[in-house]
Amino acid sequence: MKRKISRDFTWEEMVYSRVAVENGLHNIPPIEAEIAMKHLVKRLLQPLRIAYAQPIAITSGYRSPEVNKLVGGVPSSQHVKGEAADCYVPDPEVLLNVLRFCKLPFDQAILYKRKKFLHLSLKASGRNRYQIIINK
Repeated sequence: MKRKISRDFTWEEMVYSRVAVENGLHNIPPIEAEIAMKHLVKRLLQPLRIAYAQPIAITSGYRSPEVNKLVGGVPSSQHVKGEAADCYVPDPEVLLNVLRFCKLPFDQAILYKRKKFLHLSLKASGRNRYQIIINK
């Protein structure tokens, strides 16, 4: 049975990592990252999912420092803190527009057009930047 964080998101999808599985690594977040993930889901991802009215697949949520290094993430990545998720939808530009329209809290929204996903982050504490970056 999957453990739900919210109506549409589970702990399992927020910590799953193909890279971790392929390399025999545990991708288990510390309690601080679990708290941050819960905040990310409840304040940003779930309200966005409701507004978008379609499924949002999480391709990368929490990453242990080892997993983050293997995927080429920067050491200060918000994924390591449990504050970020990469979201796949058929047209991530539409998801970004929904985010803008709804005025939900976020720290970064990075649109990867070629890879077709939207990186979303929300700080667990401190001031969010509301930064939008578009990568071709």
